[in-house]
Amino acid sequence: MTDAFAGISTIWVVIGVGWLVAHLRLADHKGRKLMALLAFNVGSPALLFVLVARASLDHVFSMTVVVSGLAILATGTLYLLLARLFVRPGLGAAVTGFVASSYTNAANFGLPVALALLGDATWMAPILLMQVAVIMPVWLALLDVAGARATGAELGLVRYLTLPLRNPITVAILAGLAVNLLEVQIPQPVWAPVEMVGGIAVPLMLMAFGVSLRLDPLPGGGPHSPHSWLTVALKVVGHPLLAWLLGRAFGLGGAELYAVVVLGALPSAQNVHVVATRYGESELLARDSVFWSTILSVGSLLVIAALLGPG
Repeated sequence: MTDAFAGISTIWVVIGVGWLVAHLRLADHKGRKLMALLAFNVGSPALLFVLVARASLDHVFSMTVVVSGLAILATGTLYLLLARLFVRPGLGAAVTGFVASSYTNAANFGLPVALALLGDATWMAPILLMQVAVIMPVWLALLDVAGARATGAELGLVRYLTLPLRNPITVAILAGLAVNLLEVQIPQPVWAPVEMVGGIAVPLMLMAFGVSLRLDPLPGGGPHSPHSWLTVALKVVGHPLLAWLLGRAFGLGGAELYAVVVLGALPSAQNVHVVATRYGESELLARDSVFWSTILSVGSLLVIAALLGPG
């Protein structure tokens, strides 16, 4: 429990550095965007490539991947049932709510949390790959369908088939798997710069989030508030609880059960807001879901670490 608290505290200290950087006007919105772009497109692919290429693949190809996927599906399905009863969103808002309640922030928040609580960031590799390669194309396709209904435009399917291969994180994970499985020997002069570039990922992710907390308006109420609190409750409480139930049902225990529950308790991914902004669909719902789940997930993760983590 002490190690978990120390790890999460470290994360929030680095976020605080980002907040201070913005407060001192050393970075503005353009600076925050540059931090996020560098972390996502440069640092994270390098970090994940090194981690996956060198790691034991026991939990990359394991029952934890199946349980994590089922937990995402179960949480999203529960959201759809509750939303139909209490919120009655349209297609676009329902798609946004589905991903806000179940799409895990495995990159920006997940990597440092995995290092702090699980001691191994490669736990994030399978969930990242699943989300980017499977969930995101379906998510974007449904938003295109919702947009087409309003404009009458025709849809194409070719870009959905190639979308995963355009994502640098997915490419890096696949490359790392190939190197690992084929036992490719890469010389140290090649590893060294890749590792150095990978080292920028986590600090930039966290500082970019801190800059956003200082520069962007604090999420509050509004007509979308009941909808956003539904997604937050499911992400912070429902998702990890369903992951625990499914993990027990599939016979997981120890580190594996702990890992799938931690994965479920991670907050909504910042991609949810990015995509909502891109499509002009339920932006405030997405923003508030990401913001509050990121804050409240700290308490959820600490409880999980106390109950399931190593002593």
